[in-house]
Amino acid sequence: MELNQYLEVFIEESKEHLQACNVHLLELEKSPEDIKIVNEIFRSAHTLKGMSATMGYEDLASLTHQMENVLDAIRNLKISVTPEILDVVFEAVDHLEAMVQSISEGGDGKRDVSSVVEKFKKIEKGEAINTISSTIQEVAAAVMTEKVVGKNNYDEFEMTVIQQSKEQGFNCFEITVSLREDCLLKAARVFMVFEVIEKIGEVIKSNPSVDQLEEEQFDHSFTITVVSKETTDDIEKKVLKVSEVQKVEVMSLDIEQLRQQTEAVVIEAGLLESQPSNVKENNDVQVEEEQKKSKQVSVANKTIRVNIERLDILMNLFEELVIDRGRLEQISRELNNQELHETVERMTRVSGDLQNIILNMRMVPVDTVFSRFPRMVRQLARDLNKKLNLDIIGAETELDRTVIDEIGDPLVHLLRNAIDHGIETPDVRRQRGKNEEGTIVLKAYHSGNHVFIEIEDDGAGISRERVLQKAINKGIVSEQVAASLTDKQVYELIFASGFSTAEKISDISGRGVGLDVVKNTIESLGGSVTIDSELGKGSIFSIQLPLTLSIISVMLVEIQKEKYAIPLSSIIETAIVKREEILNAHNQKVIDFRGKVVPLLFLKDLFEVPEVKEDDGFYSVVIVRKGDRMAGLVVDSFIGQQEVVLKSLGSYLTSAFAISGATILGDGQVALIVDCNALIK
Repeated sequence: MELNQYLEVFIEESKEHLQACNVHLLELEKSPEDIKIVNEIFRSAHTLKGMSATMGYEDLASLTHQMENVLDAIRNLKISVTPEILDVVFEAVDHLEAMVQSISEGGDGKRDVSSVVEKFKKIEKGEAINTISSTIQEVAAAVMTEKVVGKNNYDEFEMTVIQQSKEQGFNCFEITVSLREDCLLKAARVFMVFEVIEKIGEVIKSNPSVDQLEEEQFDHSFTITVVSKETTDDIEKKVLKVSEVQKVEVMSLDIEQLRQQTEAVVIEAGLLESQPSNVKENNDVQVEEEQKKSKQVSVANKTIRVNIERLDILMNLFEELVIDRGRLEQISRELNNQELHETVERMTRVSGDLQNIILNMRMVPVDTVFSRFPRMVRQLARDLNKKLNLDIIGAETELDRTVIDEIGDPLVHLLRNAIDHGIETPDVRRQRGKNEEGTIVLKAYHSGNHVFIEIEDDGAGISRERVLQKAINKGIVSEQVAASLTDKQVYELIFASGFSTAEKISDISGRGVGLDVVKNTIESLGGSVTIDSELGKGSIFSIQLPLTLSIISVMLVEIQKEKYAIPLSSIIETAIVKREEILNAHNQKVIDFRGKVVPLLFLKDLFEVPEVKEDDGFYSVVIVRKGDRMAGLVVDSFIGQQEVVLKSLGSYLTSAFAISGATILGDGQVALIVDCNALIK
């Protein structure tokens, strides 16, 4: 059987099942007793296993089979859900995603997953739980009598580093350094101790952390874990040479005892809980009900998968139809034939309906982008030791596929920014009288011909003074200009290139890269981004996007003998202005528009249009807006509103100022489409 014809379907369906696994695993983490969620994950894994085996991807099938066994044991209450088990399942899903990605890029989908398969086999046999259970009394007794070596707690990565160092002939030590109680510059002494220790070997961990030590957030002693080939006596002598160090204790670490100690901490934290018998009885009933429900036949919507390239071709053909429709409308007006007029009107209505259907076919729910964020937020929160809850509202809101493809990265930047800079650590939130768990709301909704996406957090908010100080230091604004800026204008400064208020550069944010890219990407899509913030309460980043990018409504205008199109989404209104109504302010021509001073931009000068008509003393002005800012575009005359097809200018004309594309009009002329966002600075 030729399987290549099914490859595309396999890749798409695999991605859907893996996304479903990610979503349901996050739900299961919050509700570990809910068997319904386990059944959903099991169904996705089971389907993926069957598809992989049929297509001949053995590594994929093998891993999903082991994952399925563990999930089956969980739903039959042989194993209870723990964070450790969930971490292994998450790891497996990561491997599966990598394999599917490899297949989609033309690879064979092979990957070394033996370590994860081994973990699943241990979980399935109950070895991991039994091993821990058998050592509880020994470890507890050792902890009570302080026999276990090690004052620091180690995660899996640190344990691996220690293990590998042992295998390469290094010894692992915990060095507890006590400073004199009258020591004045504790941070300086810590620095000197670290300088000595880094010459001896490699530092693995410190307790308290390096940041806390630098800020002197400790009493008079601290513990450093180091791998070295030195002896305990040599280490002790070298560290004691640092002035104001009163005492040094060097202990050799035993890897097996460390593992037992770590497992004891896990048990003590209540991460492995046994189920009471009454809960098991209740769950048995729940499983039976689930099995009955799963036998019921569900009626699904009839759907068909269509390659996106075919939709693009269909859209291009329809765009040509829109151009011809405009041509026919113009001919009908010129000939003034009633029958032709009626036929063209009917064709316009039918093609309008067809346009809506084609555009709706291209619409994709923002959930395709939103669904990958909960996993990312979970991981970031763990990395930053923060407690976070992500609420997603309006994930069913639809956007054109071309917009969806571009919006993912800007949203990632804004979410990472909200988690790192916005949400405070649990202890800071407690001090400020807030709930330990921060909340980020990701919301999408329609409004008119636009979609709005908002990212709201209940964190620290944006400090006006801090942003202004950074902006002045970097030369983005002068002190005189800074004093006159409104709060919203100050917040917008964080979108300046290279701007960052981070005191410390991290992998998450603080390199001055990101928010300027966010703004540029969104504006290139014909959208805008605004910020509202209240210090101590939180911030809202609001993104406004057009529903579609290919067919847009415009106002056609004439400048001398050339035609230009201005998008209706940017226009507030049009006006006729007399020459004497034009004022001068700061070497800029302006008008008074409803009590506001609006600068005038003469498009014939900006676009260097050859002058063939004389000035008659009246100006046709199109008032356009970008966020809170407005400008008046001066043109020679208005032609009227029209729906046009947006065509790219191509790679040769990418540098054309304030022109976002072109369109072909009904009479065959080309009209350039004005980019109002580029004109308003």
